[in-house]
Amino acid sequence: MPSPSILSSDVFETTRRAAVAALLAARGPGGHWCGRLSSSGLSTATAINALRLVDPVAHADRIAAGAAWLVATQCADGGWGDTVASRSNLSTTLLCWSALASLAEEPHADGGASAPLAAAVAAAAAWIREKAGGLDADTIARALGGIYGKDRTFSVPILTHAALAGRFGDPRDPEAWRVIPQLPFELAALPQAWFRLVDMQVVSYALPALIAIGQVRHARRPSWLAPRLVRRVATGPTLRTLAAIQPENGGYLEATPLTSFVTMSLAGMGMPGHPVARQGVAFLLASQRPDGSWPIDTNLATWCTTLSVSALAAGGRLREHLDAGGREVICRWLLGQQWRRVHPYTAAAPGGWAWTDLPGGVPDADDTSGAVLALAALGAADERPAAGGDVSAAIEAGLGWLADLANRDGGIPTFCRGWGRLPFDTSCPDITAHFLRAAAAGGASPTGGSRSARAASRAARYLADTQRPDGSWLPLWFGDEHHPEQANPTYGTAKVVLATLDPRGAAWLIDAQAADGGVGAARGLPASIEETAVAVEALARVAVESPDAPLRGRAAGAVEAGVRWLVERTAQGKRFDAAPIGLYFAKLWYSEELYPLAFTVAALERASTLRRPDR
Repeated sequence: MPSPSILSSDVFETTRRAAVAALLAARGPGGHWCGRLSSSGLSTATAINALRLVDPVAHADRIAAGAAWLVATQCADGGWGDTVASRSNLSTTLLCWSALASLAEEPHADGGASAPLAAAVAAAAAWIREKAGGLDADTIARALGGIYGKDRTFSVPILTHAALAGRFGDPRDPEAWRVIPQLPFELAALPQAWFRLVDMQVVSYALPALIAIGQVRHARRPSWLAPRLVRRVATGPTLRTLAAIQPENGGYLEATPLTSFVTMSLAGMGMPGHPVARQGVAFLLASQRPDGSWPIDTNLATWCTTLSVSALAAGGRLREHLDAGGREVICRWLLGQQWRRVHPYTAAAPGGWAWTDLPGGVPDADDTSGAVLALAALGAADERPAAGGDVSAAIEAGLGWLADLANRDGGIPTFCRGWGRLPFDTSCPDITAHFLRAAAAGGASPTGGSRSARAASRAARYLADTQRPDGSWLPLWFGDEHHPEQANPTYGTAKVVLATLDPRGAAWLIDAQAADGGVGAARGLPASIEETAVAVEALARVAVESPDAPLRGRAAGAVEAGVRWLVERTAQGKRFDAAPIGLYFAKLWYSEELYPLAFTVAALERASTLRRPDR
């Protein structure tokens, strides 16, 4: 006899209700969700180096707290990962080693560096020697080049951080800057509309680093005569640009590393009192956590809120989960986050949403799609929503914004039409699939004639063109350290399948599932709650809506197995351990404590639709 369906069991209902209750309880005092990003060794290292360069005496306690956190979280092998649950990697270890080594060389009350600090520096140096082949500037530069290739968005900041920390010799000596490429900061004096026509050498979001790091490199090791004269003329105007795009709280993109790189660069060129540096320091001091660490970004409040609303709505029970007052609070809050003017940082047109409600946020495609989906769900939950007209207008503006963002290949990029071919400025399947779902929720069918509908039709063709031979898709913003390419085809494929019901993608997800029901980034890789949940959610839609009857049956079986795994792994909705599958700029890993919870609610809510009498 076949085993009884877990979807009909009391344990499923107990788990589903417990997960929903936990997600609702995770709301902040404002009635929406903020989440909590993991603390980051990379962020902490760059922050303490910036504070040391600006004023080591005034910030001594903050620097010491950050250094102590780094020492306490060093991996057993001597390196650091991007989170405390991540394996050691060269980029983060170089940053941590540089920051701690500079502190270890400073005078201490006992006449030398503290023993734990010295030991941490020695262990990190040994790890780097083993992985990179040495500690000299040329060896480190070659090793970073092997990781990042032609993309200088992160390799040059790491080298600059090391140079300012004295790892390549006295930072005042031009020879210490020999291996650091000169970023063309003078190009930032051009109108933004020209940026894609010139070789900016970094992705669009990194304009502050391009300016500040380019300037400190120029100040410490000037170029030959002609470029030197051009850069001398461009120094003032680009510094004014740097100030003009800095948000009021000082944090570029709400990102500790980016803000730290700008701040340390200004200090390194003898300008620690520059207004941009002062505001950067204020941001760093305000964002340090009580344990001494810094996160990779302040929060993902808008993203977490839209994920949570969509999760609660996945089974058609949003009204049951959120009362009218709660829905209205969230709806009004989301409407208030939509950008109504041209963004000063990226010159993005009005109509988009950023990932956060804080000043450093920048409108982007994934969050705009998420907001459209959430607003559509909130509007659908109320027959006569108080904000009905505003919601309709906001959805229309958001979809128009997304349609205008689309690249020529039909895909949707993250922030803007790309400056070049660097990954974070190009189209990507996960964001494109998210747009397709938003377009459908907003009434823009790919077969319609509206601007959004035409963009959706092109987006569908882009997804068909980018499907890999095995049926999967690779996302941009999520990865997995266990995958040989550090990619996450499970996440990418699940998002496309959820949007399109693609049969080959669904088959790939089914085949990726382990015998125990768990799913990792690909078949044979360790499973996580997040990856299992996104696969279950996508396959649950396939099991209900696919026109392919045999595929519906296979998908339903995979959903059963995945739900059993989630029930057990979450202790029936009571424990949600976050995995570092989030992929920040330039392959920086993070975890978000709300992801496993929101993803599980979405999976269980969607899975509950399989047991409806009308199926």
